[in-house]
Amino acid sequence: MNRKITAALLAAVLTVSALAGCNNASTDDTSSKSDTKASSSAASGDSTEKAALEKTSFNLGYLNSTAHLLGFVAKEEGFFEEEGLDVTLTLFSSAAELSTGLESDKLDVAFIGSVPSLTFQSQGHDLTIFGGEMTNGHGYVIKPEFVEGLSDWDVSILKGRNVASVKNSVQDAELQILLKDKGIEIGEGEDKVNIVYFDSQKDAYNALQNDTIDAASAYSPYTSLAESQGYKIVYRCSEEELLKNQPCCRQVAVTESLSKYPNSYKAFERALIKAYKFTQENKEQTVKDVKKYIDIDEELINTEIYGGYGTSVPDPDKQGTVALKDSIVELGYTEDYDIDKLFNTDIYKDALASLIEENPDDKVYEELQKHFDEFE
Repeated sequence: MNRKITAALLAAVLTVSALAGCNNASTDDTSSKSDTKASSSAASGDSTEKAALEKTSFNLGYLNSTAHLLGFVAKEEGFFEEEGLDVTLTLFSSAAELSTGLESDKLDVAFIGSVPSLTFQSQGHDLTIFGGEMTNGHGYVIKPEFVEGLSDWDVSILKGRNVASVKNSVQDAELQILLKDKGIEIGEGEDKVNIVYFDSQKDAYNALQNDTIDAASAYSPYTSLAESQGYKIVYRCSEEELLKNQPCCRQVAVTESLSKYPNSYKAFERALIKAYKFTQENKEQTVKDVKKYIDIDEELINTEIYGGYGTSVPDPDKQGTVALKDSIVELGYTEDYDIDKLFNTDIYKDALASLIEENPDDKVYEELQKHFDEFE
């Protein structure tokens, strides 16, 4: 947790139900996967011949978070299509559902939080992390009456409060890290923090409507949404020294699939890298692309994406993820295990190298390469 990663790369309740039902460009039912073999179509202007794709139909599972914007942008801007892939995006409500989707062969890729990805691996799930999706972007919010008259506060403000969170989530782990650092115990009592667990972030956030819940966890865009509705931010992880540059959502797939369809997963990764470049150079259109999936005010989307509270980068960030694994093992969150068997950096490395070969003077790709070289 003390490792630092270069950060240079990096209306009443506005219907949180709108967040859950806003995936205009996705479907509620996952489609059957095709093992169609085809050659990938060359991306516009690419002269490099690409290897044949082992499969062209991909199903991608995501959560109702602006953090998963790389998938949204890759779809809306045609980068998946450029790479010869027909990708269907499907909204899920929790990491557990995403994991089940992978293991039941309904998904090819899922964007899963780093902590659940790690705990699933430690429990024997044959799921491999092969890329990144978000760094930071979490926090906790509290009802305004509990900070009335205060100009400043920290996580200690949660003492004696009932706090809604999600078990087996990076939000929960981060809170426990901060509470441990402050010497604050978890449980009932005036000097403790009582964590009440819910199945999903949406459920935890909605629990704020109950009189018995005082505060709640929030990943993007719930933090900005909560603030716009009058709640107060307890903390954003990006502003906490212990949590800065915390790897969150990872790209996860069934281990065997990565070996069976290497060219297809490389094409998928190329599309996400292109999407990252687009987000750095086309901010206004990126916000519009995200709004098609997360239907809230564009101003809130812009805050979450470009406000400095989190970044969406495809780098797998192995060093940061391993450091996080060590931290949650120390917390007693999960058992230790050999992560190397379930961490694949080659797909990202090869995808990025191929894009640099095609675009040798591209500064965005160059920065991505520097980061990868330092933190693989």
